[in-house]
Amino acid sequence: MNTTKAHIAALSLLDRSLIAISDDDMKALLAGLPADHVSAIKRISGLRPNDGSELEIPAAAESTNSDSKADAAGEDAAEGDAAEGDAAEVADAPAITAADIDDSVIEAIRVAAHKGRLNGDLQRLGVVMSDACLAECVKLLGDKADMPSEADLTGVMPQLIDNHGVGAVRLMLASTVVGEAPASAIIVGMLKNDELVKLPVLEPKPLAPLLPPKQDDAERLALKAQRKDRKAAEQAAAKLRREQQLKAKNRL
Repeated sequence: MNTTKAHIAALSLLDRSLIAISDDDMKALLAGLPADHVSAIKRISGLRPNDGSELEIPAAAESTNSDSKADAAGEDAAEGDAAEGDAAEVADAPAITAADIDDSVIEAIRVAAHKGRLNGDLQRLGVVMSDACLAECVKLLGDKADMPSEADLTGVMPQLIDNHGVGAVRLMLASTVVGEAPASAIIVGMLKNDELVKLPVLEPKPLAPLLPPKQDDAERLALKAQRKDRKAAEQAAAKLRREQQLKAKNRL
């Protein structure tokens, strides 16, 4: 069982993998999923009520054998732990197209993922969104899926990237780490160092918007000069009044 610190680090990798997916690539990823998977993603993202009619994705998975059904969405199956009960087996559903997914869906997913570290929604989104990629990964690994080596995993990466895109592959790998797969240490190393799937460095964001520097144009400079002259004139007038008052007192 991972410690709390290790789990938080795993969630950070999953968060980064989702952030690294562009909006257009995310639409393409969703378009490659069955409609019921997209419905589950919308429900997790708060776009649909949880009425029990959509695909249920538990927050965590338990390891099992690699001959578990490849279409079960599980976090451990990239290393051979096709998760038992990680997703209900679903009937075939018609696919959707990227045109069916508007920007509000993408925004809702990102908001839910950002808030979802504590309630498990980030992990659920990673599991469902990477389901198709996960199923193919298990199939390609075959009898090596229980505990693949780094060579086994890197060997299937090119085909997975060709078929699903690097964003989905990163998401799938990061989800297996959150699910505490036996090969998590290998996968973490790949996400950090492997040229094919390593996560891009996130640009640090300022805590508050930076205001543009003020520019002194001709009008501003003229106003500043006028204020300076006016202040100097007021000071000279005050000095003159004090001198006149002093002379008046001396004559008395």
